[in-house]
Amino acid sequence: MSGSVARARRRDRRVYVRSHPVLFALLAATRRWPVLRIGRTLLVNDAGAYREVLTRLPLDRTAPGTTGGAARSALDATGHRDGGVLFDQEGTGHRAGRRDLARSLGTDGVEQLRTMWRPLLARRLEPLAAGGEVDLVGLTRELSGTVVRALLGTAASASPAAVAEAAAHVAAASVRGELPGPRRRGARAAVARSTARLRELLGTGDDALPAMVAVAAVNTTVAAVPRAVAWCADAGLWEQAADDVLRGPLTDELLRVTVASPLLPRVAAADGTAGGCPVRAGDRLMLIARHAVDAHHGAPDALRPAAPELARLVFGAGPHTCPGARLARTLLADVLEAVAPYRPVVVRAVVDRGAALPGWRTLTVRRGPAHSLSEASR
Repeated sequence: MSGSVARARRRDRRVYVRSHPVLFALLAATRRWPVLRIGRTLLVNDAGAYREVLTRLPLDRTAPGTTGGAARSALDATGHRDGGVLFDQEGTGHRAGRRDLARSLGTDGVEQLRTMWRPLLARRLEPLAAGGEVDLVGLTRELSGTVVRALLGTAASASPAAVAEAAAHVAAASVRGELPGPRRRGARAAVARSTARLRELLGTGDDALPAMVAVAAVNTTVAAVPRAVAWCADAGLWEQAADDVLRGPLTDELLRVTVASPLLPRVAAADGTAGGCPVRAGDRLMLIARHAVDAHHGAPDALRPAAPELARLVFGAGPHTCPGARLARTLLADVLEAVAPYRPVVVRAVVDRGAALPGWRTLTVRRGPAHSLSEASR
């Protein structure tokens, strides 16, 4: 492993070990087992077993401690029960909701969203040209808030940054309320306040789906984009990022290595198997996406990318595939294209210890020394 890649991996690893040190130490210690049972909990590290759980095993999407359970808890805390929640709907309603969202996130929809975020990117990166600094986390919050407002068609006057901050608070409060152990004092009230605030800012009435879309879109984007930029800066990947042919494969590689949602907690709704290991209804399944996509080895490289079927697992599989995959790829590719000419370097990085997903609270960059050379060669 080269020095630059080792440096990039050390920095990126900090978002795990400083946010949830005990959890990720346990996961690292058990990753050599494709599937490991500990009581009624199965740790799933193998890509094949990971895919098998998502495509063949019935899952209880409302169980406590799961993503759907956290979403449902957030809504219940506000006294609102809505069958339209994206994460925990089952049957025909679930499929219909996902189809509606998928249409908004199709090719035409994403191209329309690009007309909003590309000017914002250009404007917010202007300080780099003058030798100034830019906080990529703050920029990404504004980008994600802008996308959410446009995607949901909200007429609310709240700023994109305010929407993104509220969505981050909902996710953090919900996750804290669902963590194993004794119920935390005031957790339910904190979830209720955060959720009510987000829905007020969105101004979308009683429909629960917009709030859940906002939570998912904001938190995954804010977790992934700054980490991807840091990887490029530390590992010297700006030439690939600037190349129109290599940028697409590099984007997929960065999404694989940063894997914004590194751990998916699920509960089996029926008996089955995972990688040859028997699963009983009610078993907890910890799907370790970080290990399944091999994010903990090697480095992102557009010249030697992972197999597409492996890289795509960061967005789930089968009926549990994330409908925002196209949006995520396009947004990150546009960020890389906009940032690459400056060849930025990281000057400050602070882990967000309270976020729902591992990521940076601050990631400040400035124009790198190679910038003048790259500009002169054009």
